[in-house]
Amino acid sequence: MAADENMFLRAKDRTFTGLTEDEQGEWRGPFCFIQAADPQLGLMKAWKMGDCDSGGDEWADEVRLTKQAVQAMNKLSPRPRFMVLCGDLVHAMPGTPYRDEQERDLKEALKGVDPAIPLVFVSGNHDLGNVPTAESVELYRRSWGDDYFSFWVGGVLCLVLNSQFFFDASACPHLRDAQEAWLEEQLKRAARGPCRHTLVFQHIPLYLCTPDEEDDYFNLQRGIRESLIKRFQQAGVKAVFSGHCHRNAGGKHDGLDMVVSSAIGCQLGTDVHGVRVVVVTAEEVVHRYYGLDQLSESGLEEDLKKLLA
Repeated sequence: MAADENMFLRAKDRTFTGLTEDEQGEWRGPFCFIQAADPQLGLMKAWKMGDCDSGGDEWADEVRLTKQAVQAMNKLSPRPRFMVLCGDLVHAMPGTPYRDEQERDLKEALKGVDPAIPLVFVSGNHDLGNVPTAESVELYRRSWGDDYFSFWVGGVLCLVLNSQFFFDASACPHLRDAQEAWLEEQLKRAARGPCRHTLVFQHIPLYLCTPDEEDDYFNLQRGIRESLIKRFQQAGVKAVFSGHCHRNAGGKHDGLDMVVSSAIGCQLGTDVHGVRVVVVTAEEVVHRYYGLDQLSESGLEEDLKKLLA
C-alpha cells in the first residue's frame, strides 16, 4: 500500500490506527477538533442544473473549497486533534459514472492535511447508496476504511456509525445486525467505562429541530430515532454530530446535543461553505460553525486559546 493511501485507511478492524484506547484512553486536558460534512464532489453543478440524480460531471468548485478548508485548518493553533468528515464524500453513487474520478480528486485535495491531524471518515448515502448492499459497503471500505468503528482521543470515546443501516438495510440485513451487536457493546462500555465523554458521528441526523418532528428525507424515521436517542442517553452520549442536510440545524434535548453541520460543498440553505470547530473540556463539549474565510481569522485562534486554557 502506498504511504499516502495509509491516511485514508486507518479505520480497520473496528478501531483506528493511532487512536486506540491503549494510546488515548486517559484524559489529558482540553482539546479541539474539526467536524466537516458533505464535500460531495459533483453536487454543486448537479444542483444548479436541477439534475441531482446525475453524478455531476464537474467538481472543481468542491475541490477548491476542500483545499481551502484543509489550508485553513492546518494553520490553526492550537492544532486540532483530528478532522472528521461526516459523509457524502462524493456525489456519484456507487457504480455510476464519475465515481472513481471524484474519489481520486477528493483524496488528492485531502493529502494536503497536516500529517499530525488524523482524518476520520464517516459513510454517507452517496458513499454507500441509499439502499446499501454488501458490495457497495465493501467498495467503500476499500477506499475509506471501515464504515463503523470506535476511536479514542484524550480520554474521549468516539463512535462512528453507518447511518444507512438505520435508514434502509433491506439489501444487507446481516451487515445491519452486525453493526447493531457491535453498537450495543460499545454503548455498554461507554455506560460503565472511564471515558470523559462519549461522542457519536454519523451522516444522517437523528432529527433537525426536535426529537418529535415528522419523518423527512433529512432525518431518521421516528421509531428508529426515538430508540437511538434513548440508548444514547442511557449510555451517557454527550453529542451526536452529523451532516446530510447541507444546512446548520439541530438542538439539545435532555442533555443530548444533536449537531447538524452544513457542507463544505453545496449549500441548500443560507449558510456559507464551512466547518465546525469543536472544543472538548473536562465538563462540556462546545462548538461553533465557521465559514471557510472565518476559519483563517486570527480572532478564532484567540478564542480557542481561551477555551482550551
